[in-house]
Amino acid sequence: MNIVVILKQTLDTEEKITISNGLVQSEGLNHIINPYDEYAVEEGLQLKEKFGGEVTVITLGPSGAESAVRTALAMGADKGILVDDESLSGDEHTISKVISSIIKHVSFDIVLAGNTSVDNGAGQVGIRLAEELGIPHISSVTKLTVEGHLATVVRDVEGDTEIIETSLPVLITAQQGLNEPRYPSLPGIMKAKKKPIEKVNANQLGLHPDDMKAKTTIIDQFLPKPKDAGRILAGNLQDQAKELVKLLHQEAKVI
Repeated sequence: MNIVVILKQTLDTEEKITISNGLVQSEGLNHIINPYDEYAVEEGLQLKEKFGGEVTVITLGPSGAESAVRTALAMGADKGILVDDESLSGDEHTISKVISSIIKHVSFDIVLAGNTSVDNGAGQVGIRLAEELGIPHISSVTKLTVEGHLATVVRDVEGDTEIIETSLPVLITAQQGLNEPRYPSLPGIMKAKKKPIEKVNANQLGLHPDDMKAKTTIIDQFLPKPKDAGRILAGNLQDQAKELVKLLHQEAKVI
């Protein structure tokens, strides 16, 4: 079974974010594989261990994104592809177009991606990619079972679950709970140094940047306003309820 995993490098969720002139300042900060994409990598590795084949990871980003690919290779992926071309940077429309141009020339049974990214949280790349490839997709998956050419998944739906059966090939986006991603072992880290990472650009992919232009523009970015300290109401439940209604009416002005 051949598995393709799409991943993104994001800022470490433990880092303190600062914004200057409407731009997130990332210089000097630690970067990691987007946590939801880690679930996708782990699921790909488990499928490989069960059925054989290989796992290919693909990302689009600057040369620094190679570290995220190396981490996936250290976890057990077989090879990586890095699209390192500033002219191809853009929004989810651009990313899905670029990555689909690669996958169309790769043999695959399943494409795995994270349900969303922890930086912009759009959750669009996987879905758009499936449309570009002309294959079915299932999002927010928390369990995946493959038997022959059929896949059965369990996915989150508004506080409940839904079971779907589909034929391969299919694109799956991973939700938290799908698995527990492994840590790269020391032998895995050493082996990853020798595993191939193919770096490609627009010319090699036969793409013209004008055809890949973003459909959206970020006008501004800003941090949320600091929240006021919470308030603990005293007295019995009846007094607390009366005080809460009063505060919601007079201070919060929501009722």
